[in-house]
Amino acid sequence: MKISIITVTYNAEATIERTMQSVANQSYHDYEHILMDGASKDLTVEIAKKYDAIIVSEPDKGLYDAMNKAMKLATGDFVCFLNAGDKLHSNETLSHIAAASSNDVAVIYGDTDIVDDEGRFIRNRRLTPPEHLTWKSFRNGMLVCHQSFYINRSIMQQYDLSWRFSADFDWCIRCMKEGEKKGMNNIYVREPLSDYLSEGMTTANQKASLRERFRIMAKHYGLLPTIAQHIWFILRVFVKK
Repeated sequence: MKISIITVTYNAEATIERTMQSVANQSYHDYEHILMDGASKDLTVEIAKKYDAIIVSEPDKGLYDAMNKAMKLATGDFVCFLNAGDKLHSNETLSHIAAASSNDVAVIYGDTDIVDDEGRFIRNRRLTPPEHLTWKSFRNGMLVCHQSFYINRSIMQQYDLSWRFSADFDWCIRCMKEGEKKGMNNIYVREPLSDYLSEGMTTANQKASLRERFRIMAKHYGLLPTIAQHIWFILRVFVKK
């Protein structure tokens, strides 16, 4: 099985090398690494050129537009997005993905480690993947980190650009709905698949993202169930205290 790793960048010279290295060091070699760059003004592209990658550098309309363009270039059986600064967890990660893959598998997913700027482990991701993931699982939030979510290209959807901050949340749900329609399975690889670089979003973006996620949940699951779920989210915070 061929695997496509997509990395979207803009002025990422400080972090892109660790990402490129983590892909280049894989023991599994049937992959392609696509770098979709938004016409960076720094050395991002020059650094990436040291590695065996498909590189496109041109202006785009934002992150999700760049991801849509990159998906059109992908030729792998399975596709994953790996941000600049993030890494595949180990040199065997793609081997483990390939071992779990088959034509009737919709999504292969796993755990995520949060690391600092030096790549040192900080903690496990707060939300952990369930043993059996379906599109309905996302009622409980973004249970799988985007970097640990490998999707069969046959069910891959385009990102909805009307969502500015949470299009990935909507995308995961829509892709998994498509997989369920086709009777495909989802496979949990019980190990970290990616190291996610801890980087705080601005408070404004966090609030905007949460508002979008509420609207996305209402679209897929209904307004009243979404309101009830959010009441439970609030109650759970107080129970844990």
